[in-house]
Amino acid sequence: MDYQYPIDHDWSTDEIIDVIHFYESIEQAYERGIDRDKLLHIYNRFKEIVPSKAQEKTLCREFEEVSGYSSYRAIKKAREASGSIIRM
Repeated sequence: MDYQYPIDHDWSTDEIIDVIHFYESIEQAYERGIDRDKLLHIYNRFKEIVPSKAQEKTLCREFEEVSGYSSYRAIKKAREASGSIIRM
């Protein structure tokens, strides 16, 4: 990883850690695969920190620009999947 994750500096340390964990989970979905329920659980925590749809879109777009990984597509696939492992 040669990029920085988009974060809000107003978040607490725990919130920053949880948002970074969300980004890492999206990376894992693309690179190795991730448990569907785990990804959705991590996403739900992300939504607690970022309840605004507009802020979510901004952060996810910035993440996709630097990483090439789409959070939207990964979460959509996890919601629609019937299997236990998500691979992008």
